[in-house]
Amino acid sequence: MSIIKDQVNSHLLVQSMFKTALPPRVIDAHKGIFGNVAIIGGESGMVGALLLAARAALLIGAGRTYAAALSKDAPTVDLMQPEIMLREPEILASLSQLDCLVIGPGLGQSNQALELLDYWLKQNVPILLDADALNLIATHPHLAILAKSREVATIITPHVGEAARLLACSTDEIQKNRTQAAIRLAQMLKASCVLKGAGSVCASHDGSWFVNTTGNPGLASGGTGDVLSGMIGGLVAQGLDGFEALKLGVYLHGAAADALVSKGIGPVGMTASEVAHEARNIINHLNAS
Repeated sequence: MSIIKDQVNSHLLVQSMFKTALPPRVIDAHKGIFGNVAIIGGESGMVGALLLAARAALLIGAGRTYAAALSKDAPTVDLMQPEIMLREPEILASLSQLDCLVIGPGLGQSNQALELLDYWLKQNVPILLDADALNLIATHPHLAILAKSREVATIITPHVGEAARLLACSTDEIQKNRTQAAIRLAQMLKASCVLKGAGSVCASHDGSWFVNTTGNPGLASGGTGDVLSGMIGGLVAQGLDGFEALKLGVYLHGAAADALVSKGIGPVGMTASEVAHEARNIINHLNAS
């Protein structure tokens, strides 16, 4: 019985795995050390998803954060977080350095979205694929081929519905064996994958996997997935490899929700913005421990 218990515990994401989560910040640090991350998404009516992801990347410690909206009505400045640099999607390709690209929050499935995804899958930059980026891959098989041929980190963050579309099966089949589904997705796209939900499963294309131990029903609200994507992108920008950034981001995301509930904030009415701010507190606590 103890052997079985040890085997199960070895697959759990717990705080002890993340002591000194990020490299220490030296006294003469500057923003260039902490990486550049860009987020593409925000079609008409969905700009909020883009801004939530960008704010989360900024709050988790990325040195420079860019956001590019597809909507023609998008603001030119985020008044709540003016540190974020808003750009046209096509301008991002001219950035001199980019450490991670997140594409999907509020992206939509227009021709422009398809062209942008096709372009960035061919670039030599770590990429996180979320939301409609995953739906586009499920609809256009050549995008899956591009993803699997990449030589740099690819991260995917599907919920159950997106996972079912990618694997061409039912959501019931996904839920019956969530671990196996996450591994299949990771191997299909040669990616690090988190299958979101209660007990989120983090899987690598090498077959390794972990189940998250943090989180609560307060995360079942709009925008929390966008925050998770931005957090993971910000961690990659700071130098973590894809799977390590994924595991830490998933753990922090759930731990932030748990901390909020412990303070009497939620689970009912907990917001994605509150999760992003609380995750900043937790990453700083982990780094100081």
